[in-house]
Amino acid sequence: MYPWIWRHLPGPLPVRLLLALLLAAGVVLLLFSTVFPWAENALPFLDVTVDQ
Repeated sequence: MYPWIWRHLPGPLPVRLLLALLLAAGVVLLLFSTVFPWAENALPFLDVTVDQ
């Protein structure tokens, strides 16, 4: 998958590196803004069953 992405990025090496960093930052932003909040509501992390 990563070689496919690298082959399809346009430009010389510095431009490819910049585009790869922007693509990675976009994926991280998408995860933190959409996927992780959905997963927090879907997973029972706050359902504590320990009594005092």
